[in-house]
Amino acid sequence: MRRVVVVGASAAGLAAAETLRRGGFDGTLTLVGDEPRAPYDRPPLSKQLLAAEWESDRLTLRDPADLAALGLEQRLGVAATGLRLADKVVELADGAELPYDGLIVATGVRARRLPGEGAHVLRTLDDALALRERLVPGVRLVIVGAGFLGAEAAAVAWRLGARVTLLEPAPVPLAHAVGTEVGAVLTRAHLDRGVDLRCGVSVTEVTEDGVRLADGEVIDADEVLVAVGSVPNTEWLEGSGLTLGDGVVCDEYCGAAEDVYAAGDVARWYNPLFRTSMRIEHRTNAAEQGMAAARNLLDPQARKPFAPVPYFWSDQYDMKVQAYGYLRGHDEVAVVEGDLSERRFVAAYRTGDRMTGALAVGMPPKAIRTWRQAIATGTSWTEALGTEPAPTGS
Repeated sequence: MRRVVVVGASAAGLAAAETLRRGGFDGTLTLVGDEPRAPYDRPPLSKQLLAAEWESDRLTLRDPADLAALGLEQRLGVAATGLRLADKVVELADGAELPYDGLIVATGVRARRLPGEGAHVLRTLDDALALRERLVPGVRLVIVGAGFLGAEAAAVAWRLGARVTLLEPAPVPLAHAVGTEVGAVLTRAHLDRGVDLRCGVSVTEVTEDGVRLADGEVIDADEVLVAVGSVPNTEWLEGSGLTLGDGVVCDEYCGAAEDVYAAGDVARWYNPLFRTSMRIEHRTNAAEQGMAAARNLLDPQARKPFAPVPYFWSDQYDMKVQAYGYLRGHDEVAVVEGDLSERRFVAAYRTGDRMTGALAVGMPPKAIRTWRQAIATGTSWTEALGTEPAPTGS
């Protein structure tokens, strides 16, 4: 193997490139990215950068000297447009063709949009800077979507003096991910600060004056942020022969085809620890999966399954939210430390007969780390909590 192409100048792509070099790969290593920037960190976009606490240069993941030391052939500002598996060639938007012996796909996701023009999204550095410029005291900001991204942006905008309206189609924000009771706790943080949170409403389009709801009502706004999820960047792979389905479908080794691996937000792989396929859009997972994919590509005979305990965090107002595991599709939630009403607690999550997740709000990191081991070892709910599971669906 003398030529490796990494498509995606992302956290996952950078981690893969660094792992290949550390692992002894000394051949041609090409890093392709559709943005004209070196890899940068995305979590601060909705936090420190949006709040103008950090400037853009602080988000760069590696300084120029460190990147240069990797000996990369960088093709930044040009998107991949096609893949010919049989020929082992990646096609680029500028007409170039990159032959490879090994390929890692790390093209991430893009923000989902709504019909209409003029709304902000929050996925790239340029997105964040454009929104930040508009967040002046008194500006009327409507945020569509009260998930983690929308909630973080609402907290920053409120702190900057914006008049925030937060619209969410579900009865309780984030209930599908963290449960109704925990979702209600996070909801109250918005209401206590005067954010106009409206649940159970659907937005059909962005208008010149704001947004239009499904019942025809128009909510006026000076600025609109759409935070309604993401779409994996897999269009360039259509017709390639790779299996696509809400991401690049991979096995437990992150393998998508012979000599082709995927990592980061775009990868849907089988996680043997939780016995299910998953696609994780968390910063920690991106780096870990990039490293795992590179190691498996570099030494196929010693491949290891990628079976992490996912981790994510979120900063909202004065709350620090941290979680380990796979919370979606859980059957039961139990508060194991602290109190929901005080917004200081640890909640454990059960799926089937196992403890599969833990989430903490307002607690020190060690309070939740003690539960990570139970998740990592597949500990039963009864053993972890000393109690029998409640009936499924509670």
